[in-house]
Amino acid sequence: MTHEILYLSYRDVESLNIGLDQIIAAVEDSFRQKGLGLVEMPPKPGIHPRRDSFIHAMPAYLKGSDAAGLKWISGNPENPKRGLPYIAGILILNDPETGLPIAVMDATWLTAYRTAGATAVAAKYLARRESEVLAVLGCGTQGRSNTLMLSRILPIKIVRAYDINERALASYEEFVRERVGLDVIKASSPREALEGSDVVVTAGLILKEPNPVIEADWVKPGISAFPLDFDSYWKSSAIASMDKFYTDDVNQLLYYIKEGWIRPIERIFGDLGEVVVGKKPGRENEREK
Repeated sequence: MTHEILYLSYRDVESLNIGLDQIIAAVEDSFRQKGLGLVEMPPKPGIHPRRDSFIHAMPAYLKGSDAAGLKWISGNPENPKRGLPYIAGILILNDPETGLPIAVMDATWLTAYRTAGATAVAAKYLARRESEVLAVLGCGTQGRSNTLMLSRILPIKIVRAYDINERALASYEEFVRERVGLDVIKASSPREALEGSDVVVTAGLILKEPNPVIEADWVKPGISAFPLDFDSYWKSSAIASMDKFYTDDVNQLLYYIKEGWIRPIERIFGDLGEVVVGKKPGRENEREK
């Protein structure tokens, strides 16, 4: 008996032209299943062959969708200097009935938009509905995909952006103008980017020993912050100043804290899946941070 496996390249996955709203809906459904206890997803084990690099296994089974698979994902902060993507990987899908692999696909595009989809779902439940000013610190792949996704959820009118790489910032500016139809205010510092912002996305490199710069008094009441790079941009005092701290997976966050990738966080309010299903409240007033 022969067993066929479908192989999809980056271009194959990208050419499917999956709509942004479809991605957001699928990610929200996944969080809903997680909030209902229908997801088996252990903290991802990983290896770290170079400084600040990682290669992680990310297995999951969604009972509601009867879907099982594993993402084998890597990140290396030296890769951009080599002309390679910071994040890359593959996704393996398995038949839950037999356990046999049924598809292997590039996960670079998937990771960019799944992550941004999670930001969009979080913004739907946690951001102020009238949020119009978006700050993006780190204008690479995640900066771009998150800008696209957030513009589907919030009435974004102004984008303020900062990146230590001027070429990345210029490329991001062109991308946002073409794909979102908005001009970008290029900030000369992280603090300038945050000024007057309703929503902030930090998408720098994930570093075990970062040099955080965001201070507590930079963060205005009512803001929603999405730190994709863990706490690389954020001082502990700034995180502690937030009224509520949510994560997409509490056990995973605690694992990262234990391994030293994130500094300890005093108050973890809950899991995003719990908010989606109503077990935990989301934003409760306009001044919450």
